[in-house]
Amino acid sequence: MIAINNLTFEIGARALYDEANWHIKPGEKIGLIGANGTGKTTLLKIITGEYTPTSGTVSMAKDLTMGYLNQDLLSYSSDKNIVHVAMEAFERQNQLHDEIEVLLKKIETEYTEDLLNKLSDKQHEFELLDGYNIEYKAHEILAGLGFSEADCQRKLSTFSGGWRMRVMLAKILLQAPDILLLDEPTNHLDLPSIQWLEDYLKAFEGAIVIVSHDRWFLDKVINRTVESRKGKLTVYAGNYTFYLEEKALREEIQRGEFKNQQSKIRQEERLIERFRAKASKAKMAQSRIKMLDKMERVDDVDDDNPEVNFSFKFSRQSGRHVVTLEDVSKSYPTIDILDHAEAVIEKGDKIALIGANGKGKSTLLRIVAGADKEYTGKCQTGHNVTQTFFAQHQLESLHLENQILQELQSFAPKHTDTELRSILGSFLFTGDDVFKKIKVLSGGEKSRVALAKALTADANFLILDEPTNHLDMASVNILIQALQQYEGTIIVVSHDRYFLDNVANKIWFIEDQKIKVYPGTYVEYEEWNAKRKLNPKIAAPQPKKEEKKPEPVKNDGDNKHQQLKKLNQELAKLEEQAAVIEGEIKNLNELLADKTIYNDSANLKKTKIAYNDKQAELREVQEKWEALAEQIMELEA
Repeated sequence: MIAINNLTFEIGARALYDEANWHIKPGEKIGLIGANGTGKTTLLKIITGEYTPTSGTVSMAKDLTMGYLNQDLLSYSSDKNIVHVAMEAFERQNQLHDEIEVLLKKIETEYTEDLLNKLSDKQHEFELLDGYNIEYKAHEILAGLGFSEADCQRKLSTFSGGWRMRVMLAKILLQAPDILLLDEPTNHLDLPSIQWLEDYLKAFEGAIVIVSHDRWFLDKVINRTVESRKGKLTVYAGNYTFYLEEKALREEIQRGEFKNQQSKIRQEERLIERFRAKASKAKMAQSRIKMLDKMERVDDVDDDNPEVNFSFKFSRQSGRHVVTLEDVSKSYPTIDILDHAEAVIEKGDKIALIGANGKGKSTLLRIVAGADKEYTGKCQTGHNVTQTFFAQHQLESLHLENQILQELQSFAPKHTDTELRSILGSFLFTGDDVFKKIKVLSGGEKSRVALAKALTADANFLILDEPTNHLDMASVNILIQALQQYEGTIIVVSHDRYFLDNVANKIWFIEDQKIKVYPGTYVEYEEWNAKRKLNPKIAAPQPKKEEKKPEPVKNDGDNKHQQLKKLNQELAKLEEQAAVIEGEIKNLNELLADKTIYNDSANLKKTKIAYNDKQAELREVQEKWEALAEQIMELEA
């Protein structure tokens, strides 16, 4: 379908791609991933012909049709209503429609057989192209992307950039091209629209290439993952989760090969050093030196997943009730948001506030933060609560003349420079980047600085509105780790479901102008909500009560000898089990070290599952061994 061969693309002296290869086959649904700056968007522009490679080729069939959604479309505007803009996708049908209208007008005054034949031919072609249904299709897709019937009559120019981007996505989907190239398609969508798009793309018959930082979305849609890294393109035969697992295995094998090779090199170097001074052994030493020079070196594994190495500091703990909402009502001229709503945020809650756009998520967040006072009822902040509020408009509070590091130093004086640089490094500001002035940063970079500031605040209550915007997957993982370590209270709005599922322990959603609560993770909420759609009477479960841990059984001194004997026997059995499992893991590791296995995805998957199962089995045995060893030590004390 599309063949990329020996592609090199240089920007100045830097090669973004260096003899990269990739073949896109019909029907493949591909996630193109990689850290920011590795050239994902550039590659899409090379495929569409917008950029010309330095060398190499991109070849495809002449009649191949492409639909390309890119962030440049944000600036597109029109005074036509959005249905007409979406229907521009049907170029031939629109042309036929206009020609049919002209012929019908002519026939009113010039009734000839020739005109009738032309009209009949045009109408027949229009019917074959399903022209009578194109407006219905446009309405259907626009509805899926969150537009109401009233919205459909509004001019495109009256919508914000994010909503205009949805219209452009609708137009591209209506074109039904052979291949869709989608650059961050979920950026301006709410959760219901993302879920609709997932279903649409899964059913799409053509090929798809998606650049996205939304790993949950990728897992739902793609069946291939292509990683852009160090100028090369590496293909993995599965979705994003498969990619993570297979990459971890490959890296484990590579790490083992690297260690073995380094050990062999050190051994050879010791032998060379030992014998090179002896005339009788000089020839052998020279031979070994040549062998080392010719050895194809195995690279060590680069750590692409840095861990958070800073801790949150807040000077005082909040009371039990962080925020209490009583009888809160809020409305706008065209919509009611809350009607006598009640809710309580308790200390330690990590709340995900979810729902469709326009349902009042950001409004409720501003009420909780004290940024919106135009409501009735009471929103009371609890004892000793200190909050920080992160939203995209917080970018305006950045001091443009400050360097990035200065901005954090002035905001968080209790943190050391090392800690601040570590936080900034997590958000992609490394080395001398921290000395850049705020005024030269892009919108996305400013957003990352504002988020870093929020995480260094002396606050026991974090209010976060779309914090993952403009973050790549590595930075999202850093943010997840940071918030998991945070001992305070959080309420967050985000459309990144992987992020929400790893951070939240409680779900809030607005329904019938009331704040509804689900006490659990996002995945648990999704499962419950799916059941509720089939049976609306299913209520949300009650908050889980902490179970009391059983008291440890005290040992009777009379039975100590007998207990020790029994425990030592069990310990010996576990040691034997562990030895057997370790042997099985070694055999599986050898199979995975054979590179030919990566050509057989079924065998690879089976072997990988067996390897992971054995690793889990070994961990379980080791945990039992450690528990028994502790018991024995206690009895022997």
